[in-house]
Amino acid sequence: MTTTSLKKGQNIMPMISITILFFMWGFITSLNDILIPFLKEIYSLSHFEANIVQFAFFIAYFVGAFAFYILSLKKKDPISKWGYKTTIVIGLVISSIACSLFAFAAYKALSFSIFLCTLFCLGLGLTFLQIAANPFVAIIGEPQTASSRLNLSQAFNSLGTTLGPALGGYLIFTMSMFKPEENQGPSTVVIPYLVLAGLLLLVAIFIYFSKINTTIEEETSVSKKTSIWSKPYTILGALGIFFYVGAEVAVGSNIVSYLKENYNMEESLASAYLSYYWGGAMIGRFLGSVSLSSLKIEKKLLYMLLLAATGFAVIFFINNSLHGLSFEKVWIFLLFIALNFVGLFIGKGKTARSLAIFAFVNVCLIVLSLSINSPLVIWTLLAIGLFNSIMWSNVFTLAIDGLKEQTSQVSSMLIMMIVGGAVLPPLQGLLADATNISISFLIPMVSYAYLFFYGIKGFKIGKK
Repeated sequence: MTTTSLKKGQNIMPMISITILFFMWGFITSLNDILIPFLKEIYSLSHFEANIVQFAFFIAYFVGAFAFYILSLKKKDPISKWGYKTTIVIGLVISSIACSLFAFAAYKALSFSIFLCTLFCLGLGLTFLQIAANPFVAIIGEPQTASSRLNLSQAFNSLGTTLGPALGGYLIFTMSMFKPEENQGPSTVVIPYLVLAGLLLLVAIFIYFSKINTTIEEETSVSKKTSIWSKPYTILGALGIFFYVGAEVAVGSNIVSYLKENYNMEESLASAYLSYYWGGAMIGRFLGSVSLSSLKIEKKLLYMLLLAATGFAVIFFINNSLHGLSFEKVWIFLLFIALNFVGLFIGKGKTARSLAIFAFVNVCLIVLSLSINSPLVIWTLLAIGLFNSIMWSNVFTLAIDGLKEQTSQVSSMLIMMIVGGAVLPPLQGLLADATNISISFLIPMVSYAYLFFYGIKGFKIGKK
């Protein structure tokens, strides 16, 4: 197991460096939601076939994390051997190469299967980042504020996922004047992915020359008597990651298709609405970071109000400027932000309690979307992002709580469970093909029901 010997106040620059990473992979991941309707039109795909995009991307997390997990059992833990910096740089370089290959495939108008292969490579690179970055953020400060730090990092991840659909949709659908009926092919994505390749390489260089590396020390080897499989709350937490990522990706992957099929909305405008889904996660994570911190209640409220206002302003400005999405069309989102406030204060800064509340709200939002025949349904689905916000960090924190020398090993297992993003979107696509796009949201609803269980009871099972 690896630990860091950071003194108080020494974690500022490492946090800044890691925050850049969270932003970058958030931006890249959300572009898949734009690629799904884009490639669906280009290659005349079904809902199921289009959602294979997410399968190719997220199955790489399982493959990469599984390799890390096996190495941690058979040999020395890879992060112990390489260090956080080297692991992160390797991930960035792999991701940069994958983006370049994706751009090449688009330029040559290669087959859909080639695109899937490049997305697999991209996901593999991001796996390295996830495995190193998440536990690093958790351990560089006080244990009781680990969830707060993860929420803060995840907030910048969500800033990336907010900008991804807005800017990606503009570059691919609007600026390029994309018209699938004219059989333009996939060449319109060449420049965006070449730019991403260059940015990832620049970040790799920045990280390489930064002082992100902390002192890494070997601790007591893992005892055979303390297998992680003897800790039910950890295994249930891994399932929580599976269902959370699967639900988040499934909802995000199908919102554009939902808006197009039910409201005859153009892809460019639908991608703008999608940015409110990911932007809501950004706002919620900033709010969650403050709510789960050790600040006094008065400061918490002030900071949360400022962050909520700033977050909404950023999302609104981007989408109003690029897509003409006026305040009259989006003001209702403010009501859901207010509901997010209520949920956080009812949660009282408690990790498990907040998780259960937010999961319950998401179940209710999907039930409403299936029950109401009104444009309001758009916002019940988009608001799910607000309540997804704290789930990753809270499940992750609860799952690794008290593990000590096993933290790195379990982290690999948890990252492995990101495979939920590969499994649930195609399942939702199958259900959409068999019924309709609205009914298909039952898949993420079941996932949120499980997360409610984990927040209520699952996190306590087998914990001493």
